[in-house]
Amino acid sequence: MEGASAFTAVPGWGGVTMGITAMLTALLASWQPTEDRWLATWIGGALVSFCIAAWAVCRKARRAAIPLLSKPGRKFALSFSPPMIAGMLLTIALYRTGLVGMLPGAWLLMYGAAVTNAGAFSVKIVPTMGLCFMLCGACALFSPAGWSNDYMAAGFGGLHVLFGLVIARRHGG
Repeated sequence: MEGASAFTAVPGWGGVTMGITAMLTALLASWQPTEDRWLATWIGGALVSFCIAAWAVCRKARRAAIPLLSKPGRKFALSFSPPMIAGMLLTIALYRTGLVGMLPGAWLLMYGAAVTNAGAFSVKIVPTMGLCFMLCGACALFSPAGWSNDYMAAGFGGLHVLFGLVIARRHGG
C-alpha cells in the first residue's frame, strides 16, 4: 500500500520562496561584471534554494506525518537525483570549455528532467511543472546569451512561484 501512494511533501510555499530567491538572484547576477562572478552568484542562489527546499520538504512531511524515507519518498529522491548530478557535471564541463552561456539552458533542462522524473511519484502537477522547466530550458539554449538572466528568472523564479502557489492551494502548503 505504501508503495502505491504518492509523495505529497512537495512544498508549495517552499517553491514560492525558492522562486522569489531566484528572481533576486537573477537581479544580482545581472549586475556581475564577469562570467565567473555571474556563475558564483547563481551557484550561491542554488545553494540557498536547496536549503529552502530541504527545510520546506521536511516541514511539510512532518506536518502531514509522512515519513521522508517512505517508499514514495525514496522513489522521488532517487528519480530526482540523477538529472541533478548530470547538471552538476555539465556545469563543470561547460565552464571548463568556456561555454558558460549554455548553462541557463542546461540547468533549466536538467532541473526540469529531475522534476518530471520525480513527479511520477508525486501529485499530477509536479511532472507538468518539470515539463515547463524543460520548455524554458530549450528556449534558453537557442536564444541570445543576453537573455540568460531573463530565462533564469522566468524559469527558476516564475515557474516556482506559479506552481508553488497551485501546490500550496491544492495540496496543503
